Amino acid sequence: MQAQQRLPLEAEFPQPVKRDPSKSTPLGGLRVVDFTHFIAGPFCTMMLGEFGADVIKVEAPGKGDDFRHYPPAEPTLDGQGAPFLWGNSNKRSITIDLKNPMGRQVVLDLLRDADVLVENFSTGVMERLGLGYDELARLNPKLVYCSISAYGRKGEFADRLGFDPVLQAESGFIATNGYPDREGVRTAASTMDIATAMMACNAVQACLLARERSGRGQYVELSLHDTAMLMIGFQAMQHLFSGVEPTRNGNTSPDTAPTGVFRAKDTSFYISSSNTGIFQRLFAQVIERPDLAEDEELLTRAGRLKRRDELFSVLNEAFGKEPWSHWQPRLRAAGVASGQVRTVPQALRSKETASRQLVTRIPHPTAGEVPKIALPFIFSETPLADPFAAPTLGQHTLEILADTLHYEQRRIDQLISEGALGPPTSIR
Repeated sequence: MQAQQRLPLEAEFPQPVKRDPSKSTPLGGLRVVDFTHFIAGPFCTMMLGEFGADVIKVEAPGKGDDFRHYPPAEPTLDGQGAPFLWGNSNKRSITIDLKNPMGRQVVLDLLRDADVLVENFSTGVMERLGLGYDELARLNPKLVYCSISAYGRKGEFADRLGFDPVLQAESGFIATNGYPDREGVRTAASTMDIATAMMACNAVQACLLARERSGRGQYVELSLHDTAMLMIGFQAMQHLFSGVEPTRNGNTSPDTAPTGVFRAKDTSFYISSSNTGIFQRLFAQVIERPDLAEDEELLTRAGRLKRRDELFSVLNEAFGKEPWSHWQPRLRAAGVASGQVRTVPQALRSKETASRQLVTRIPHPTAGEVPKIALPFIFSETPLADPFAAPTLGQHTLEILADTLHYEQRRIDQLISEGALGPPTSIR
């Protein structure tokens, strides 16, 4: 993606509504030590941060998380790219050389009173650094230790690297997406990474709840592969019952009709006709064809699937006569699930998105303001923490050492001089 001029945020997006300071956040007061990179791990810890936990992102001096360097980047972002901003808000960054004995001691001091550790290094890395679960559980028995990998931490595939599109391929996800007359396609979004992050966030919170009862933390493991097998959905169970291999159906549905993309006079839109009631309202109230709405054969799912081509032809002929502005209110009034096929820019600026204040602008230490895409949670009594931008590399190193770990200045100076925090010029 080529660098482009930044959009005028102030003209398009509001600042987020501030949290009621009298109400606590869901995870306020908890400390999360974050050893993650790329997407699955960081998105998990970002959610924990927005739930109110103090997330301390431990990064290698000089380079940090590789995801910082995904484009587009610009000088005002201190060299980091927009993707990193998306997945790392509500965190503090500290740079530590984990191979330096003094640096490792800083990490142990952070973990001594921490509540959660999340990591997604390659299998064996944390153990080689002396930061495996067995060792840390002795240091801090209450620690919840979450490990995210591609294929699991044990067994014959524990050493395999795996990224989102690879797991989309291996899980059958690609084989079931796209059109039947061509190769299957992956989703552009990092579906398996994001789903794994959400699973990991759920798992961590389940462990924290269990800790309230038992007084002890535990080790929890997740893999992209396992999540991907879940993400192929109920088609897996359909195959296990019937033996039939799921196929690619494009934008139509193998189970319901007429479901798919249709064309108004000016744009395309999607209709999901998932039951007989919706089908009847679509034909009787929206396109005024009561004859088809009451057709005895079409009152069954099997009958509608059998006559799918006929139904699509009738609908496209009708829809092509008027613009979307004509059809959208009629579909809504009739209770037919439908929506315009939007581009990403259109979706970010839609009335639906604006009504939920999903896109806002928040301060950034070097760029002035940056966009923020909200998490989809609204709590009545324990609201999300006020959002703040993803940190620049090592932005909070000195703050964490002095204010969180209460190190004396003499010790901080020694850490800097011994290279435990990276080159002195990079310490903030």
